[in-house]
Amino acid sequence: MVLIALTGVLVLTVAGCVCVVWAARGGPRWVHALAAVTLAAGRLVRSDRRRRVGSRSGNGDGDD
Repeated sequence: MVLIALTGVLVLTVAGCVCVVWAARGGPRWVHALAAVTLAAGRLVRSDRRRRVGSRSGNGDGDD
């Protein structure tokens, strides 16, 4: 079951990357929409990761 979920995430990631590249080359409107969603999801993941790392290293109590 885990393998199926990971495969699904991988397929969605690759499809999102393809849409970003296709949109950069002037693809149809729906590709631009999917590319925007993909880029927004990437920004969300990166900002969440930075927030987590910052909260762990900046608390000063040494419980890392």
